[in-house]
Amino acid sequence: MTGIDILMITYDRPEYVRLSLPHLLTTCPPDARVWLWHNGTDQPTLDAVEEYLDHPRVHRFHHSSVNAGLNAPTNWLWQESTGDLLSKVDDDCLPENGWLEKLRQAHDDVPGFGVVGTWRFPDEDADETLIAAKLADYPGGHQLLRNHWVQGSGYLLKREMVRQTGQLGDDDSFSTWCLRAARHGWINGWYHPFLREDHMDDPRSPRTIYRTDADFMARRPLSARRTGVTTIAEWTEQMRHSARVVQAASLDLREYRGWRLRRRTAARRIRLALTGRAPW
Repeated sequence: MTGIDILMITYDRPEYVRLSLPHLLTTCPPDARVWLWHNGTDQPTLDAVEEYLDHPRVHRFHHSSVNAGLNAPTNWLWQESTGDLLSKVDDDCLPENGWLEKLRQAHDDVPGFGVVGTWRFPDEDADETLIAAKLADYPGGHQLLRNHWVQGSGYLLKREMVRQTGQLGDDDSFSTWCLRAARHGWINGWYHPFLREDHMDDPRSPRTIYRTDADFMARRPLSARRTGVTTIAEWTEQMRHSARVVQAASLDLREYRGWRLRRRTAARRIRLALTGRAPW
């Protein structure tokens, strides 16, 4: 396969960008093209991005003065790039060295692979029984922890998957888009043994900006605001909960539509009404 196009979206966290952007640029293979989209007007973050605009791996830069979210930048990459493989790395994430080469080889060897991701959870979050139940072996010695979706960072997917599944819609999350692709037969999941991604927004990361609850409240992630999380302890527990959810998630696609989906959505709304929180 030829060419990898990688998106990084930056917004309002210069401490992370000064780590994640140079890390991404130095871990790219020679034929990778990095597309940068900056949301908002935070000058320190914009300065951190602009320092690298002349880097040979930076292909395109777009500045949106408003926070355009995630879908518009992702569709921008998908529509205007030419590579056979597509990726996105969040500005708070550091995938391990060699991740792109390993995932590219997996895609070359297994035509049915769709979205294949790096793993962002610490070892303490691993449930070996749940993991073993969803491991699958593939040609070329590759193994995946199967799941119908992965997180929206540190993944690699085939352009053909976008051609078949379509762009991200206004109401789509990356997870719901992955589920649509899975219904077309694409195989999604995390490469195993895991390729690690340091998710710096996890308070357990040594590089996190969250040292106190005051730090956290001043710069809460959007997902924390949506779920009513107000402390580092609660946010850490949500990270653990997310790990449990994906490890235990069913591979039966019927679970994600119709009455089964409505049942889970209703339960989440009840939790939100009763507790002010609705974990993923």
